[in-house]
Amino acid sequence: MSSHSKKILKKLSEKPAVSVTEITTPEPLLHKEGRYAVTRSLKNLMEAGYAELHNSDNQKFVKITPRGRVKLSSMTLENEDALVPQTWDGFWRIILLDLPEDRKSERESLRYLLKKAGFVCLKNSAWISPYPYEYLFTNIKKDLGLTTEMMIIVTQFIDEETKKVLFESFGK
Repeated sequence: MSSHSKKILKKLSEKPAVSVTEITTPEPLLHKEGRYAVTRSLKNLMEAGYAELHNSDNQKFVKITPRGRVKLSSMTLENEDALVPQTWDGFWRIILLDLPEDRKSERESLRYLLKKAGFVCLKNSAWISPYPYEYLFTNIKKDLGLTTEMMIIVTQFIDEETKKVLFESFGK
C-alpha cells in the first residue's frame, strides 16, 4: 500500500466523513504528479473496498469502511512504532471468535490480525496472548459490529498445566 493510501486511511479514520476536496487539495509544495498520486490512491482505496464515496448536495465525501478499519489495524500492527512492552504484566488476553460461514472473509481477516498481534490459536476459535492488544481488538469488535461473535477476556487466572504450555509457546 502506498504512503498516500496509508495517510488517506488514517485521515478517514479520524472523522465520520472527509470531503474529497480536503483529501485531494495539494499541500503548497505538492506538484502535479503528487496530486495525481493522491487521487489515484483514493481511487484504489475505494476499489479495494477500504473507502466509499457519498454525495451530499454539491460536495462529495469519503468514508472509511469496516474493511478499511481492519486494514488500518493491520498496518498499525506492522508498524515498527507499534511495539508492545517486552515485560509481561501477568495478564492473558483471550479472544473467542464465532463468525458464521457467510462472514468467512471477516473471520479470515481477524485470524490474520490475531496472528500478527502475537496471538496463538488454542482451540479452533480461542486465541490467547500475553501482549496488551485488547484495546485494538475492542475497537475492531466495535467497528465491525461483532457484539456476540467476538468475546475479549483479560485474566491472570489460568490453571498451572495450561500455564506451562503457554509459557513454552511464548518463550516466557
